[in-house]
Amino acid sequence: MASSSRPPSSITVPEPSDGSPLAVLNPFANGDPDEVLQDDDLPFRRFKPPPEEETAESIRTVEAWVVDVPEPRHLATLIKWLKQANLESPDVAHLKRIRKNLDTGETTLLLSMDIDKPPLPENLNLPEPYRVPIPASSALTMTSLALKVAIWPTMYTPKRKDEPVPWTRGQARWACDAMLAAVIEAKKAGISGEKPIAAHIAMPYETTEGTEPISFTAHDTRASTKHPLKHAAINVIRKLADYHASNYSASSKNASPIPESNSDDDREPGQNGSNYLLTGQTIFLTHEPCIMCSMALLHSRVKEVFYLYPMPHTGGCGNLTCLPALQGVNHRFSICQWEDRQSLGIPEQSDEHSSSHSLHVGTEVDA
Repeated sequence: MASSSRPPSSITVPEPSDGSPLAVLNPFANGDPDEVLQDDDLPFRRFKPPPEEETAESIRTVEAWVVDVPEPRHLATLIKWLKQANLESPDVAHLKRIRKNLDTGETTLLLSMDIDKPPLPENLNLPEPYRVPIPASSALTMTSLALKVAIWPTMYTPKRKDEPVPWTRGQARWACDAMLAAVIEAKKAGISGEKPIAAHIAMPYETTEGTEPISFTAHDTRASTKHPLKHAAINVIRKLADYHASNYSASSKNASPIPESNSDDDREPGQNGSNYLLTGQTIFLTHEPCIMCSMALLHSRVKEVFYLYPMPHTGGCGNLTCLPALQGVNHRFSICQWEDRQSLGIPEQSDEHSSSHSLHVGTEVDA
């Protein structure tokens, strides 16, 4: 059920082992909410994906047309000709156009990545173009740069977008409340006979114009529905989708006709980029999502994924594999594993794989 207010700082968690409730106090409830916390003081650990393309075998390459330039004095003319021939493409913007071999003195010009061989200026008497492998992307680290430059001169663009940002006490309080909401839902699910797995899409810590202060929680329903795809993450995404669909249906009845526009920014519902469900959103799960659920989160453009228990045999966010770190995927999201179980009313010494533990599902279960 959707909620329009944040969970309170002190929450009563049902404890099914003995039936007695357990009051949980958010450890970040007091203090300056704007205080920046050190990483060691956070209740979670950030997952750091392995460095990209830092071995010779991992360098991704594509084929491109190049030509040797016997007379270096022709380079300026050729650079101008590239623009006139419409060969200045963003596909090669991460590369330098000219490669000079210091050992042989040869100079080679990068032409294009087109399939067809580009025609050359006839008045320069150049040799025939040929194809060579070139790096498919810029270098993000110095190690990667050294490997890529050995193939073709490559631009160095240190990664900054995905660098971890500082967290405040207020954000940590928000995250604790959100993860606790998932734990509560999972324990309720376990009591009702479902797998004790739950997911919570938290309302954003800071709302901006157009952001709705609303959250969604769901649990695994495979047992009651006899449906193998009714995982907690899938169910909570469905809740969010149904909410948006009902709101769009209601608003469209009273909407004025959309005026015609040639602007690329005016997208109708269903067009690419307009219907990603989790853009800018954070999801909290009791168990690491399986590969199916991780892909659903990736396709929904989730911003961050927090999970409590790793699933070494089935997890798609760092254990069996890490989907957002795979080559070829078109979206990346941050992954954090929750470590402070006491903040959730779970004793530190409890074993998540013990059958006596209320959130036990077994390591072979896909969450």
